[in-house]
Amino acid sequence: MKTKLGISFWLSLGWMVLVILAALLANVLPLPNPNASLVAAPNLGPSIHHLLGTDPNGRDVLSRVIFGSRVSLVVGFGSIALGLLLGGVTGILAGYYGKSVDFLFNSLAMIFLAYPPLILVLALVTFKGHSLWVITIAIGIVGSPLIFRIVRSATQSVAQREYVAASRAIGAPTWRVLAKEVFPNVAMTLVAFIFIAVGVAILAEAALSFLGQSVAAPTATWGNMINDGTNDLAQNPILWLWPSLALFFTILSINIIADRLRVRFGVRDSFI
Repeated sequence: MKTKLGISFWLSLGWMVLVILAALLANVLPLPNPNASLVAAPNLGPSIHHLLGTDPNGRDVLSRVIFGSRVSLVVGFGSIALGLLLGGVTGILAGYYGKSVDFLFNSLAMIFLAYPPLILVLALVTFKGHSLWVITIAIGIVGSPLIFRIVRSATQSVAQREYVAASRAIGAPTWRVLAKEVFPNVAMTLVAFIFIAVGVAILAEAALSFLGQSVAAPTATWGNMINDGTNDLAQNPILWLWPSLALFFTILSINIIADRLRVRFGVRDSFI
């Protein structure tokens, strides 16, 4: 009997749908330009004209929160897609073939894992620049070794099962065994971990923004909005609150979705 997903799952999914739709439709929503300064209206409190108020430069906070979600979502999902491409493919090959193939890819993964992730991302971003795509690729590269380890472990478990041995015994080509028998079962294991990885990537981008190492101003990101808010506590003590709440509820929702899917599909922590 399958475990029910529960109300927390559906509330979290609803929040994520809302965030994604707001990010996709930001240009057609009745929002002010997130980078337009209203010199006569700095540090306004919430009102009918500015639902979350304005910042010290007179920019609409709600507009910046919504447009800032684009950066978080692109980095979160884009970097993990790249990580799955790099770590997922090599993880399946290493777990299935073993021996020298496993030794080669596992050694490369361990080399990357030996470095602190944030330091490695900072090094890549400093060397290549602070564009959105550079940051996405950097986080994807840094995250791929961990995805490799998860996929490798899951593949090793699946490769020992009877239906895989039966496919080999009847002479099925390797590509067919991997595509039809191994990959679908490994993908079920990855479902929950993908969401967790997206949450970690979003937090990593926010940390870079807070340190001033993400997308350059005046582009809004949740991280640089939090940083700006903490620097203007005297003038606008709640400015940091709105991007912080957006980030908090997004990460919380992603983790709840991942946890419920892990329980629903019976994913074991031993795959990590």
